[in-house]
Amino acid sequence: MNRRRLLTILAWLMATAACSGVPGAHGAGQPGYTVSTGQLEAAIARRFPLRYPVGGLLNVSLLTPRLRLLPELNRLGTDLVVEVTGPALGRSYSGMFDLDFALRYEARDQTLRAHRLRVNSLQFPDVPAGQAALLNAYVPALAEQALNDVVLHTLSPQDLALPQAMGLQPGSITVTPRGLAVSFIPASPR
Repeated sequence: MNRRRLLTILAWLMATAACSGVPGAHGAGQPGYTVSTGQLEAAIARRFPLRYPVGGLLNVSLLTPRLRLLPELNRLGTDLVVEVTGPALGRSYSGMFDLDFALRYEARDQTLRAHRLRVNSLQFPDVPAGQAALLNAYVPALAEQALNDVVLHTLSPQDLALPQAMGLQPGSITVTPRGLAVSFIPASPR
């Protein structure tokens, strides 16, 4: 191996270790990149609240979710407050979603995105039974539409410059107690 390539690899490994903040999060000797919980929460906060009118009957607002790291499932969880109003209800109600989702890397725009959304529960404690059926019919689909494929982080050109120069690309995404650990793997030939 020539000296320039060796120095490039060493510099990249040192930069990765300094950037990650989670020693060993990427496996022994495996290069990677870490996204902190704070970075994830900031990205989500920029996209909420979301409002959806439903056929003149309901207005559904999805407020900023609170993220939970679920390393044992390799997923992220969220508690999402939902507010609904409209002629079909007669008054406004608040509820809570419990959701979790996996993550994927989208090479087209260098983003980490939510996918494989799972609704664990939807609770509207003060809603009468007849109106609860209406909410259960519409609100889970709106939450899935709002969160499925949502961008949680964008890797910058600077984040990817050195790995790409070394022939690497983002690989697996692992949820850790401190955030996300993105490993780099050899790039596929084009």
